[in-house]
Amino acid sequence: MRLQPAASGLDALDARILSEIDRDARLPMSELARLVGMSAPGVAERVRRLEAAGVLKGFSAEIDPRAIGYAIRAMVRIRPLPGKLHLVERLIDDCPHIVECLKITGDDPFLAQLVVRDVEEMDTVLEALAEHAVTSTAVIKSQAVRRRLPPLR
Repeated sequence: MRLQPAASGLDALDARILSEIDRDARLPMSELARLVGMSAPGVAERVRRLEAAGVLKGFSAEIDPRAIGYAIRAMVRIRPLPGKLHLVERLIDDCPHIVECLKITGDDPFLAQLVVRDVEEMDTVLEALAEHAVTSTAVIKSQAVRRRLPPLR
């Protein structure tokens, strides 16, 4: 398949660089250059250009919550009660157990992922929202697809 530069603004080399960084963000520039068949300064310039364009927004660590004691992960749909949207948004932002939250369309404007050590801790987190929102919780059993790049073609 050919890349569509007009649609994505990426060429084949950019796509290759992004794929390698996604596979291992800790690669030294020299190793990344070797993998994509370029010089280290050339790859470093491409990476800087991708960052400046907002394509590459940063490098992050992938942490397994279970390894640090968080046995339960759950997705929570959150529907604020009338007039409570901004308050609920602040409560979500202030809760360290909520590790990610998306604003979505539909009846429930928030979809949050939370991590907790046990059911009792999950109840405590959800009870903090209960006065201001209706929640619907689904415990995550496993990850069927690891977070990945969108199609670069």
